[in-house]
Amino acid sequence: MRFEREYFLRDALEVGPEILGHYLVREIDGKIIRTIIAEVEAYVGPDDKGAHTYKNKRTARTEPMFSEGGHAYVYLIYGMYNCINIVCQQEGKPEALLLRAVEPLNEFDILFSNRSPVKNIHSLSNGPGKLCSALQIDRTFSGYDLINGKELYLEKNKNRGDIGIVRAKRIGIDYAEEYKDKLWRFYIKNNKFISKK
Repeated sequence: MRFEREYFLRDALEVGPEILGHYLVREIDGKIIRTIIAEVEAYVGPDDKGAHTYKNKRTARTEPMFSEGGHAYVYLIYGMYNCINIVCQQEGKPEALLLRAVEPLNEFDILFSNRSPVKNIHSLSNGPGKLCSALQIDRTFSGYDLINGKELYLEKNKNRGDIGIVRAKRIGIDYAEEYKDKLWRFYIKNNKFISKK
């Protein structure tokens, strides 16, 4: 069951812990790959010194961050790793959730092939670059509609129930001054697919 657009027209800090345990789904060559969202980080520009949209900085790269909630923002780090974010908030308010880790549920042969030579299932998607590699997500998906999309979309987990949620500091943003200490990273307690620092 798909999410309504309205679900993502809210604060990233509100959506962040709530999206954990729901599905990120990827269709590749007719195969439906379902994963559970296990870890996210919130970025709430223009005030957040860790966000690409700090001070409302608007570039061709960050333009999807200013779109309506429920779209994807994909960017490249270190010149080689793609990272996907779920855009939140109303159009013009640049907030997003970086997907840091997902727990794969099926089609492991495709995921292992995409992440070769990785052999450990827990290393398939336990990091933002790893999950994008495993699911073949690149910058062509930046701006993609995750509500109505066919190849990549978000889906409700009707069996989610209550899950333990941990709040922690975000990773790798020492440049963000006082914002590096914000507890804006959320992950499922004791999940074995959480990213490593």
